Amino acid sequence: MKFTRYCRSLLSTPAMAVERYARSHQSGADIAMVDLEDSVPPACKEEARQLAGEFFALPSAKLARSAVRINTISGPDGLRDLIAIARYPVKPDLVLIPMTESPRDVEIVAGALGAACPDTEYLAVVETPRGIERAPAIAAAGHRLRGLVFGSADYAFSVGARLSWEALTHARWRVVNSARDAGVEALDSPHFEVSDLDGLRREAALARELGFSGKIAIHPGQLPLINEAFTPDAALLERARRVVEAGRRNGRSVTVVDGVMVGMPFFEASQRLLEQFDTDRADHTNHAGHSDHADRNEDRT
Repeated sequence: MKFTRYCRSLLSTPAMAVERYARSHQSGADIAMVDLEDSVPPACKEEARQLAGEFFALPSAKLARSAVRINTISGPDGLRDLIAIARYPVKPDLVLIPMTESPRDVEIVAGALGAACPDTEYLAVVETPRGIERAPAIAAAGHRLRGLVFGSADYAFSVGARLSWEALTHARWRVVNSARDAGVEALDSPHFEVSDLDGLRREAALARELGFSGKIAIHPGQLPLINEAFTPDAALLERARRVVEAGRRNGRSVTVVDGVMVGMPFFEASQRLLEQFDTDRADHTNHAGHSDHADRNEDRT
């Protein structure tokens, strides 16, 4: 199983905020997303889905992966979103599927967009008690599903929990474990207090320690901290190279590196780290990681 540098950060931009489209692509986020769901009032949904097509056609869209979050497919707006996306001249790289509660939700989106959007991939947002319970099955829904996204606010409100890290640790762990078992990414929910950069730094560090691939940003000012939290520094990469080299020299048997006993789990973790973030291998890694992911999911079908 390989993890690729796919989504350290995702910046969400309301579909009605057309003046922010280009800045979103230029923000430094790994994924720039236009939102048709929560940030759009009900009366503006149709206008928003028409405007959102421009998000993917801008020249700046080539600077980051471009995504769209649709409305829930259990309602008419979600279905209308899929019809509109299929007609966009330029297709999104990713579609975020909110309120995902079963693999069938992913299958419906894939069926609706498949022929019109053959290269579009999906991220499933798990944010309800049923979604959390079914996260393992959702994560294995198909080879074009690239990750799970934890929706903390909807989940916390639905179970009556506080919107705090401690209260939601178990739900987060289940998202990460389900995603990693399926060989896909895990993206953490936003830190909603935009001006609380210390809180964001703490939450991003905890998310990284738990195994998340990245975190959603709701303001461009949050991106530097998020990208930093999910990017290893030079010293960590250098240590990973030493661990990998020691494993090669010793036939991957137990050995000592920098005074620490290391074995197979250390070798594999260090290799994954280099595959993600060694810039000399970035192009090869992204391609290899995608292929490995597809093969793993196809084996499950």
